[in-house]
Amino acid sequence: QTNFKLLTCAGVLCCLIWNGFAQQGGSDCIKANAKSCGECIQAGPNCGWCKKTDFLQEGEPTSARCDDLAALKSKGCPMEDIENPRGSKQLLENREVTNRKKGAAEKLKPEAITQIQPQKLSLHLRVGEPQTFSLTFKRAEDYPIDLYYLMDLSYSMKDDLENVKSLGTALMLEMEKITSDFRIGFGSFVEKTVMPYISTTPAKLRNPCTGDQNCTSPFSYKNVLSLTSEGNKFNELVGKQHISGNLDSPEGGFDAIMQVAVCGEQIGWRNVTRLLVFSTDAGFHFAGDGKLGGIVLPNDGKCHLENNVYTMSHYYDYPSIAHLVQKLSENNIQTIFAVTEEFQAVYKELKNLIPKSAVGTLSSNSSNVIQLIIDAYNSLSSEVILENTKLPKGVTISYKSFCKNGVNGTQEDGRKCSNISIGDEVTFEINITANECPKKEQNETIKIKPLGFTEEVEINLQFICECQCQSEGEPNSPACHAGNGTFECGACRCNEGRIGRLCECSTDEVNSEDMDAYCRRENSTEICSNNGECICGQCVCKKRENTNEVYSGKYCECDNFNCDRSNGLICGGNGICKCRVCECFPNFTGSACDCSLDTTPCMASNGQICNGRGTCECGTCNCTDPKFQGPTCETCQTCLGVCTEHKDCIQCRAFDKGEKKETCSQECMYFNMTRVDSREKLPQPNQPDPLSHCKEKDVDDCWFYFTYSVNSNGEAHVHVVETPECPSGPDIIPIVAGVVAGIVLIGLALLLIWKLLMIIHDRREFAKFEKEKMNAKWDTGENPIYKSAVTTVVNPKYEGK
Repeated sequence: QTNFKLLTCAGVLCCLIWNGFAQQGGSDCIKANAKSCGECIQAGPNCGWCKKTDFLQEGEPTSARCDDLAALKSKGCPMEDIENPRGSKQLLENREVTNRKKGAAEKLKPEAITQIQPQKLSLHLRVGEPQTFSLTFKRAEDYPIDLYYLMDLSYSMKDDLENVKSLGTALMLEMEKITSDFRIGFGSFVEKTVMPYISTTPAKLRNPCTGDQNCTSPFSYKNVLSLTSEGNKFNELVGKQHISGNLDSPEGGFDAIMQVAVCGEQIGWRNVTRLLVFSTDAGFHFAGDGKLGGIVLPNDGKCHLENNVYTMSHYYDYPSIAHLVQKLSENNIQTIFAVTEEFQAVYKELKNLIPKSAVGTLSSNSSNVIQLIIDAYNSLSSEVILENTKLPKGVTISYKSFCKNGVNGTQEDGRKCSNISIGDEVTFEINITANECPKKEQNETIKIKPLGFTEEVEINLQFICECQCQSEGEPNSPACHAGNGTFECGACRCNEGRIGRLCECSTDEVNSEDMDAYCRRENSTEICSNNGECICGQCVCKKRENTNEVYSGKYCECDNFNCDRSNGLICGGNGICKCRVCECFPNFTGSACDCSLDTTPCMASNGQICNGRGTCECGTCNCTDPKFQGPTCETCQTCLGVCTEHKDCIQCRAFDKGEKKETCSQECMYFNMTRVDSREKLPQPNQPDPLSHCKEKDVDDCWFYFTYSVNSNGEAHVHVVETPECPSGPDIIPIVAGVVAGIVLIGLALLLIWKLLMIIHDRREFAKFEKEKMNAKWDTGENPIYKSAVTTVVNPKYEGK
């Protein structure tokens, strides 16, 4: 029972907390001050509109119909009356990606190969609610390739042209290892045909080279060979090309790239992988440089090829880098810059500005161009980067990539995957969110595609800006004051010039004093209790900054935040404040709902409320006997201990002795007694009744053991060990022997210590004597008048023989 009550209290508390969070979340809905269901659902993804006709209380504005779903439900709005349209997605085209092997018997057309899935879908977007879908990309094996070789034919590229003349067949052989469907084309460029880029003298126009060099006339761009699968034709036509010349070092390659990108029909581009190889040994002119030749019109980004020659180079300026990026991306062209070592740094910077482009180092005579193209193609095709068309206003998109080997990316890295091999499949998770509704509420279409690929995903965006019930509205409804508004979604949407909850007033009547009289309480001068505005003779209560605090009532005289508080909480958190009075939850009472009717906290361990010594009031024991205190009246600071209190009675009944021996039958019959053989047989503390284990001395200084317990009926029961433990007398002989032995041992120890001290003292004295003896010195001077009595005579003839 106790556990059940605890679980109930915990559940109520959780509900309160959850409801508090729900109301906090609904604050955005209330702050939107929505006048219609459409405005409400645009306020946030968690906002709903209650269309129940009698939902609003007196004084509440129409905007109170818009709130968090949980708040609406708690206010009594049935779920079937809550308008809450949700977003959705629908796949319109969802062909599986193609599993195709090189050399397979089937020969698919390029348009029949699918590398991206899905292809088309529709999203229904509600403001603030993201819609997510997965996009799968798989590099198809043996995918067709179109390669256009665009070469600088200024005089410095003379030796390169000789190597390029045999490029067609050689490149065909290499590309057969990658694809069985390969086409190649060729174009050339020099410079704009105006001063100061070229010399315009008649002789130089015929042959811009010096000496006996035979050069062709200068030109801007020429499409020599449209894309073809005949490598021999490439060799033949390129072999007929001649070098030309110009005056300045930078070339007009940007004009040529623009025409290659936009002249799809003349070049012959298919909807396959499109590669543009740009080969040069010089820099480039870009937008603004045309002013040197008097050309100021910006490049229009259109095709101007006549007879395969660019005819408007003298009329339009060079394109800008951004313009080139746009056109290359629109036409799914991947660019490979094959440039000499001298200009590597310049073109690497250009590569960083042009997505899906690569830079390779061209040898001085272009002998390595085939390997350069193969390496650059492998580099470009190993990376997929998603891009999307321009998004409608208020729509955002985010990407998350799931690449090979468990590599995931988010934000900008979520758009791409690297190190993709042929046959690899990668997935992108795409979120699209509408943050506002378009003004015209029209559908929009965006497209997502991998850079450099022609395939794309088409996404139709349909915005949820109105509720279903709005289409069921009744114009000029009788419910709106004789047809002064449209009754929709449970409320009136007033016609122009009409106001009020039921459109009952015209705008001319708003400030009428007669109307204000209906907004005053009896015997009061305050309009709407100073908590609202009088509109059409009805109080519309004002909103507080804290959206959980609400004024209500016919005169806005009620609120839900001025009730009594307990522990800093309105109604102690155990009730709901209605019109400044607490309505308590079950098991709570009091003006602040701070008095709990639950007796569980008062329940003592013996199953009695307050141990039978008090009453339970608001979950707390009020002890009737002032001696007792504690949570369950279990403590008595001035009372004797249980053991001391009962020991005399137990002693007289169990052993027939003690202070109460004479009066035992009169004073000590209030408990039941059971004798046991030993201490081990006494009751243990794990029994349900409160139990005290006691050890006391009797009049003979013997210890006796007993337990005292009181059951739920208040009956006392004593278990006592029938044999007391009496201490035995002392053994004299061991004590005397011990004392004597101790005295002897102490005497011997003192003698040993004295002897040891004497030895140490003697040794120190002897060492001191030896030291003084060594330090003693005696004088040894001779007497000056002393003569020895010994005379030594030497025989002069003695030879020592």
